[in-house]
Amino acid sequence: MARGHQKFQSQQKNAKKQAEIKKSKGHDQKAAAKAALVYTCTVCRTQMPDPKTFKQHFESKHPKSPMPPELVGVEA
Repeated sequence: MARGHQKFQSQQKNAKKQAEIKKSKGHDQKAAAKAALVYTCTVCRTQMPDPKTFKQHFESKHPKSPMPPELVGVEA
């Protein structure tokens, strides 16, 4: 077991190594996926990536609700 100064040096070296690994890893997938969800349903607050999917969702889940103006010209 490392003690004292040697232990401290080992911890610093490991922290530096972990920081480099995290930095080289790049972006995390969860944040990228969340950024891709641009459109939000006004009725149920579900998020969708593109207007085509949004229109399909709106037509199937909320048929009685009026169509939002951003979906009027979109082909489903």
